Amino acid sequence: MEDFNSWKDLLNPEFYINNGGFWLILFIIFAETGLFIGFFLPGDSLLFVSGIYAVKIISETFGSTGSDFLDTTILASAVALAAIIGNEIGYYFGRKTGPALYKKKDTMLFKKKHLYQAHEFFEKNGALAIIMARFLPVVRTFTPIIAGIVKMDKKAFLRDNIIGAVLWSFILIFAGHYLDKLFMDQFGIDLKKKLEIIIIIIVLVTTVPVIGKFLFGKKEDFSKYENGDFDEDIK
Repeated sequence: MEDFNSWKDLLNPEFYINNGGFWLILFIIFAETGLFIGFFLPGDSLLFVSGIYAVKIISETFGSTGSDFLDTTILASAVALAAIIGNEIGYYFGRKTGPALYKKKDTMLFKKKHLYQAHEFFEKNGALAIIMARFLPVVRTFTPIIAGIVKMDKKAFLRDNIIGAVLWSFILIFAGHYLDKLFMDQFGIDLKKKLEIIIIIIVLVTTVPVIGKFLFGKKEDFSKYENGDFDEDIK
């Protein structure tokens, strides 16, 4: 087990894998999507790196099945389930709290601007936003809450929630696992020794579009959300 040295460890996927393994990974994924304070936790990079260590993680938790594919599938399935449950919690939290969240004062862990951005993303993309949001940091934390606030149909939300969670977890975990094998077999490159570079690349790929829209996109008028004027019928 590694000691906690700095706040940077909280953004390092290996820290969670080495200090909590399977169960901590599931909790992080649940917290990132089910608790609005979890937006700062690693999501995409954690899944990718977990895929690299999939066999080790499953072996230490349950014992390996003897198949790389099955071990990776077990991990991806468990992560998908945690992500689904997290989104459902976020959805029902949104339904219960509603517009009151928009009157909450900003704190170190809660920024209303994230709600505004997620709401705008949801309005522009409709129900498809639930699936798309899985691949966008911060947005994926607040989108299920927005879906609850605007009272999106429960069955439609559950359907899109399951699709998004399965795609997100399986794509990233299997990418990590099999790209690691590909680079080792074809080029002799051990991705485990290049994790810092990989994490930086993943963070850039997933966050640059969001940051770019925030810095260079059209200035949005969020006043309507302050007044609690939400769409009641999301197709």
